[in-house]
Amino acid sequence: MSSNTHTNKPVIGITVGDINSIGAEIIIKTFADNRMLEFCTPVIFASNKTINFYRKLMNENNFNYQSLKDFTRLNHKQVNVFNCWEEEVQITPGILNEVGGKYAARSLAAAIECLKEGNIQGLITAPIHKKNIQSEQFNYTGHTPYLRDAFEAKDVLMFMTAENMRVGLLTEHVPVAEISRYVTKENILAKLQMMKESLIRDFGIDKPRIAVLGLNPHAGDDGLIGQEEIKEIIPAIQQAKNTGILAFGPYSADAFFARDMHSQFDGVLAMYHDQGLIPFKSLATGSGINYTAGLPIVRTSPDHGTAFDIAGKNLADANSFRQAIFTCLDILEKRETYAENTRNPLKKIELASE
Repeated sequence: MSSNTHTNKPVIGITVGDINSIGAEIIIKTFADNRMLEFCTPVIFASNKTINFYRKLMNENNFNYQSLKDFTRLNHKQVNVFNCWEEEVQITPGILNEVGGKYAARSLAAAIECLKEGNIQGLITAPIHKKNIQSEQFNYTGHTPYLRDAFEAKDVLMFMTAENMRVGLLTEHVPVAEISRYVTKENILAKLQMMKESLIRDFGIDKPRIAVLGLNPHAGDDGLIGQEEIKEIIPAIQQAKNTGILAFGPYSADAFFARDMHSQFDGVLAMYHDQGLIPFKSLATGSGINYTAGLPIVRTSPDHGTAFDIAGKNLADANSFRQAIFTCLDILEKRETYAENTRNPLKKIELASE
């Protein structure tokens, strides 16, 4: 059924993640609250048996769903579970094994197919484990590069967002010993351009101000501690300014967040994973989430991992996952507004002159 009263509600796809992790639990906790159905029509990519296993384990009676095999039967008044597999699967909460990774990959592949076909408008991904999901089909360090290739995007930006800060990463899951080779003027410029475009289109900020962190302690101390700032980062910031990006820095990463300087900027570009994520996870107010900027589609995820240590114990906190859904819906709305505002500039000029 898709009566017109519901068509303005976005259909949101949700991948189950590693089936032995907290993924199914945080999904069920989120949608046990029926008010979530006022904002979107959720489609969970999993299997009835997986969802039933966790619903029973959690003793969650407020969570109801209908089973879905094709989108002509989508129910806008209920949670939909799109069955990606029918076979019996051994679920072992808290255990890291290849079963968890295999079905996490299957859930993700099915969701991407539905995104490409236009059946769902946005995607929320529950956590996967980087090691056990590896296969011929999934040879990536995480969701972000996998989605980049799936949608043939030139580049993407891992963008952590919360109420009080947005932190993008120049490098993601790269060994620390190899980070400096990716700190190039070209890479920094590409990520700054992507961050600027995302802040305008996805977050509705007209003239975003972006801070750039240094790579070395004290942002290199004028070349005393490493040369990357002088050779790559400062020239990148200068060139970014010449192309109309309001970029500033490089700032010393140790003091930047401690002095609350992030509150003066719309986005911060960190050079590597921990440089950006340690302060983000420590200081983010509300619930932080991970957003993939640079894709034609909208994908968000919670800012935490699989949490095998508490899987199956009904202890997982669904706040970040819930926030990932709301952020996805916000970005879809902002993109629509942006598209309307930029669709026909001539019409706007005519209206203004009348």
